[in-house]
Amino acid sequence: MVRFILCAVWTVLFLILSLPLVLIALILQIFSPMARAKYSQVIISGAFKVVTFLAGTKIVVNGRESIPDGAVLYTPNHRSIFDIIITYPLCKGQTGYVAKKETKKFPIFSWWMSLMNCQFLDRKDLRSGLKMINKCIDLVKKGSSICIFPEGTRNKGTDPLLEFHSGSFKIAEKTGCPIVPVCIINSSNVFENQFPKIKKTTVYVNYLPAIETAGMSRDEIKGLTDRIHDELEKAYVEKTAEI
Repeated sequence: MVRFILCAVWTVLFLILSLPLVLIALILQIFSPMARAKYSQVIISGAFKVVTFLAGTKIVVNGRESIPDGAVLYTPNHRSIFDIIITYPLCKGQTGYVAKKETKKFPIFSWWMSLMNCQFLDRKDLRSGLKMINKCIDLVKKGSSICIFPEGTRNKGTDPLLEFHSGSFKIAEKTGCPIVPVCIINSSNVFENQFPKIKKTTVYVNYLPAIETAGMSRDEIKGLTDRIHDELEKAYVEKTAEI
């Protein structure tokens, strides 16, 4: 429980002490929304690195160097709340994550998320979901990357991956940005598998080769959901067998 308490205390202290930094971000917004988002991402990425340190999490990264320059669509598998904490500091360039709307209930943290161009998804409201996807498309066109979990929720079962939601890939379809599948292994062993304890764990983050969507045919676009699901599932099974 010691690691859990340390992480909880740090999180509360950071959120309180970061309030003046929120004001700086709001001032930056006046001059440059991108500067505001990048500044906010540096702050939160630093806070997340402290959490992973206190949690005793070792992160082994492969393939990050192959991420293309410019805006991309990251599509990781999802097994833990630590997936975001671990991968945000690894993002190249400004990146907004798609999170469930319930996250907005947490003051200060949800403010930071908005400042970083994160988007909130209401999974029960189709119209709201379409509006969110359109906002992500607009952000990509302006140079920000987006990270969305195609499974739509955390995988708490024994199957390597849940089914993917095809709407997740509309962002790449409408913008032509590359898709970067991200395979995260072992993250549920940090927290969820022995809740509420946090356990010292090695987490593997493998960035698969980017998929260029610009110039794809309609049939190729339609096949993206199954293609990326199969690639991630294969990578997950192979890496899990290794460790």
